[in-house]
Amino acid sequence: MSYKCDVCEKRAGQGNTYTYRGKAKYLGGIGRKVTGKSKRLHSPNLQTIQCQVGGSVQRLTVCVQCIRSGRIQRPVKKRPFQIQAGMV
Repeated sequence: MSYKCDVCEKRAGQGNTYTYRGKAKYLGGIGRKVTGKSKRLHSPNLQTIQCQVGGSVQRLTVCVQCIRSGRIQRPVKKRPFQIQAGMV
């Protein structure tokens, strides 16, 4: 199973991380120089939560942007059975 959102198919993006040397110009130096570059992954913020899918409840891996935007529906938590006081 890949590391992606089950709703919007968001997955890790590729990028670079840079290593710098030197002092910034606005601090009185001659500028920052790039001394190294390496690959890295930008991972989405994925959470495993219970979602209401059709008439059943399933565990899905969903990104936080989908949760906050309301693209998924959380299941309704039902209270345990209780006997009412007037019925006894």
